[in-house]
Amino acid sequence: MGLFTRISAESQFGLWTAVALIVGQVIAVGIFLTPAGMAKSVGSPFWLLVIWVVIGLMTLSGALCYGEMAARFPEAGGSYVYLREIYGRLSAFLYGWMVLLVLDPGLTAIFGVGLASYAGYLVDISPFGKQVLAISIIVVVGLINIFGARVGANFLKVLTVTKIGTLLFIILYGFTGGFGDWNNFQPFFAVPTDVFGALAGGIVGAFFAFAGWWEVTRIAGEIENPERNLPKALIIGVVSITIIYILTSAVFFYLVPITHVTSDETFAAQAGEALFGKVGGIVFAVIVIISVTGTLVAYLMVSPRVYYAMAKDELFFKSFGEPHPRFNTPHRATIIQIILASILILAGNFEQILSYFFFVVVLFIALVVAGIFKIHKREFGGYKTIFYPLTPIFFLLVTAVVLLMIAMKNPKQSFLGAAVVLLGIPVYYLLFRTNPKSKI
Repeated sequence: MGLFTRISAESQFGLWTAVALIVGQVIAVGIFLTPAGMAKSVGSPFWLLVIWVVIGLMTLSGALCYGEMAARFPEAGGSYVYLREIYGRLSAFLYGWMVLLVLDPGLTAIFGVGLASYAGYLVDISPFGKQVLAISIIVVVGLINIFGARVGANFLKVLTVTKIGTLLFIILYGFTGGFGDWNNFQPFFAVPTDVFGALAGGIVGAFFAFAGWWEVTRIAGEIENPERNLPKALIIGVVSITIIYILTSAVFFYLVPITHVTSDETFAAQAGEALFGKVGGIVFAVIVIISVTGTLVAYLMVSPRVYYAMAKDELFFKSFGEPHPRFNTPHRATIIQIILASILILAGNFEQILSYFFFVVVLFIALVVAGIFKIHKREFGGYKTIFYPLTPIFFLLVTAVVLLMIAMKNPKQSFLGAAVVLLGIPVYYLLFRTNPKSKI
């Protein structure tokens, strides 16, 4: 019996643990790393609000579609399983190939870079020193996961409540304490000089801030009554995140003038300085470090589930479905993830890492949602997508705009990310298509 099959039998997470996974992971990186760039890009509170609402509705539409997928196919693996069931084994393999070489190491690298950036706010660190620190953090967290340390459901809930409580405190105390200036919202309806460029930067930033909402489906096999709880968790989580993002962005606008923002990574720390002086900036930086560390630990813990599902389908090397003989952890997948993330960190900065994998990630999520048109009419007694077909149509239309903006903004990186995925086609046919159980 495989590692995650045993976990599935023993660990049953409830609705609110699933919500905590969504809210905790997304908020941990999104709200702390992207609002500054979004605000600087659009230069107007009105357009920032519009972008948050539109991307929030788009994400909710996608979550409603993913909810039906999770209800129909409550297995470990998430998007990999849905692609396999909708389009066949080749598409599922290409997604798994992308997860292994692009998505998981890319996100891991981003978490490491974000942590190092905030550490640089506390202690003066050279650019190379930040790279070394980011890699060191990833190695340590990866080894902890290999040695069997696991983040329990109760700790996850506490961490999520702490994050939300901190943000709500910032919102309430920031607005009621008179620490900011309402003039920072002026001009409220300003039109950017380069409308397309401004909206492109803001929309891509907002989409990234919501990124990861689909990851909870990777542990569908461990959620109690996933047919009912996963759709509910996705809806509750996305709505909560949208509200929190809008309110937090508003208070950041109130506390820190856009012209005073020094970098995307330290925006929250500057808001802390506005509230409590230099000590507040340090406190906020520590909060962000703890939050993103928790996300990194969780991500390195759950991401091998896709590799496990692939190995079980004989679409990946069998050894990846085997746990460590002593620690009972997916050590091989974790080690590869650490190595590839370290290479990405050494290869470029935060923006380059993001642009490298983001295009193909969005494309695969769009393919999953588009698959709802193929399976929705199949007989099924459980949850079905609300407001179908408007929900998938709206999601796919906005996603098409996002894909266009990403490709136009970073054509080289988008091409490289897509090329890495396409390289999986000959790998599939050379190594896995020969299996008699294989079907394209």
